[in-house]
Amino acid sequence: MPALLTAFHRWWLLPVTSVMLTACVGPDFNVPNAPAVNRYTTTPLKPTVDTHDPSNAGKTQVFDEKQTLPAEWWALYHSPALDALIKRGLAHSPSLAAAKATLLNAKETYRSQVGTAYAPSITAGGGATREQSNAASQNSNNPSQLYNLYNTSVNVSYTLYWGVLRANEASAAQVDYERYQLAAAYLSLTANIVTTAISVASYQAQIATVNALITAEQENLVIIEKQVQLGATAKTTALNQGNLLAQNRALLPPLQNALNQALNSLAVYIGAFPSEMTDIGVALESLTLPTQLPVTLPSQLVEQRPDVLSSQAQLHIASANIGIATANLLPQITLSGSYGNSSNRSNNLFDGNTGIWSFGGQLLQPIFNGGALRANRRASIAAYTEAVGNYQQIVLQAFQNVSDSLEALQTDAQLLQAQQQALDSTRETLAIIQKQYRLGGASYLTVLNANEAYQQAKLNQIVAEAARYSDTAALFQSLGGSWTNASLNQL
Repeated sequence: MPALLTAFHRWWLLPVTSVMLTACVGPDFNVPNAPAVNRYTTTPLKPTVDTHDPSNAGKTQVFDEKQTLPAEWWALYHSPALDALIKRGLAHSPSLAAAKATLLNAKETYRSQVGTAYAPSITAGGGATREQSNAASQNSNNPSQLYNLYNTSVNVSYTLYWGVLRANEASAAQVDYERYQLAAAYLSLTANIVTTAISVASYQAQIATVNALITAEQENLVIIEKQVQLGATAKTTALNQGNLLAQNRALLPPLQNALNQALNSLAVYIGAFPSEMTDIGVALESLTLPTQLPVTLPSQLVEQRPDVLSSQAQLHIASANIGIATANLLPQITLSGSYGNSSNRSNNLFDGNTGIWSFGGQLLQPIFNGGALRANRRASIAAYTEAVGNYQQIVLQAFQNVSDSLEALQTDAQLLQAQQQALDSTRETLAIIQKQYRLGGASYLTVLNANEAYQQAKLNQIVAEAARYSDTAALFQSLGGSWTNASLNQL
C-alpha cells in the first residue's frame, strides 16, 4: 500500500518526464526570415504624390515610413456615414461572427488537448450489486449463496506519448492560424465596406452626370431637327446627334446595374438584406482624401499581413506534423493504477481490510503495418515542403499587392491631374461661349455643345477621383491594415 501511494504522489511528475523525453522528436520550427529587399517598386518610390490640384481629391499625398497606420484607418476619410457603415458591419457581419467562432473552437480544442496530454486521467466510481452464486461457480459443496457487493475505486492512467509536444505545438499553431484568419476577415470586411461605399458614391455621381449629359444632348437634337426642317442643316447632322444621344443613354443601364450590385454587396458586408439598403449617405464630395500614408517597411510587411501570418501558421503546423509522424514510429507507454474498496456490506466498506489496489504498465511498439507509418512521415515531409512553397508564393503576392497599390496611386494622380485640366478647360470654354451667347456672338447650339463637352469631362473626372479614394484604401489593405490582438479581442 505505501508503494502505491508513493506512486500516486509521483504521478504528476509524468508530464514533466514526458516533456523531457519528447523534446527532441521532430524538427524545431523557425520563423522564416523576412525577404531581403529594401523597396516595393522597380524604381525608388517618390516621397510625395502631387496632382497640383487644390481640390479635395487632388491633395498631395505623402508616403511616410516612420508613421504607423491608425487602428481605425477608415476614419482618415472623415466621413461619419462611412464610419457608421463600418461600425454596423463589424457588429453584424456573419462572416466575421463565423471567424470568431472558429477561433474560439480552436482555442478550446487546444486547451482540451493540453489537459489530456500533460495530466493523467483520473476517474472515480462506485457501485452496488446483488448477486447469487451456486456451488459450481464457487468450486465447493456449499449451497447457493445470495449476497450484496459494494465497491468504490479511483482509477488513474497516463500515456507517455513521444509526440505530445509536437501535437500540442500543432494545436497551438492552429489557434494562431484561426486568429490570423479572423484578422484577415476583419481587414477584408473593413476594406470592402470602404471601397464599395466609394464605388456607390462614384456610380451615383456618374449617373447624375450622364443624365445631365443626356438632357443637354436632347436639347441639342431638338434644335438641330428644327434647323433640318428649315433647311439650314443637313439631315446627317441630326442623325449623328441622335446616335450620340443613344450612345450616352446606353451608358445608364450598365451604371445603374453596377450601382445596384454595389449596394447589394454593401448590404451583405454590413449584415443586411439588399431590400433593406437605403441611401448610404456617402458622397465623393463628402470624403477627405488621406494625405499622410504610413508605408510599412518591406522587412516588416510579413509581420503585419494576416494572410502571410496565416500561411506561416500553416507552415508551423506542417513542421509539427513531421514530429507527430516520427513519434508514431516509437513505442507508447501507458501507466495505470487503481485503488478502492470492496465489501459485501455497506457499513464496513471503508474498513481497513476491504482495500483493493492495482498498478501496472503497458508498452506498445509498432512492428509491422505495411509501411504505413513511414509513408505517413514521408507524406508529412512532403506536406511541409508544399507549405513552404505556399508561404513563399503568398509573400511574393503580398509584395506585388503593395507595389500595385503604390504604382496605382502614382498613375491615379497623373490621371486626375489630366482629367482636372480637361474639366477646367471645358468649364472655361463653356463660360466664354455662354458670355458670347448673351452678347449675340454665339448660337444656343454652340452653348449646348460646350456644355456637353463639359459634362463628359466631368464624368471622366469623377471616375479618376473615385479611383484615388479607392486605391488609397487598397494601399492600406495591402499593407495589412492596423489590426492587433487587442483589437480582435474587442470584436
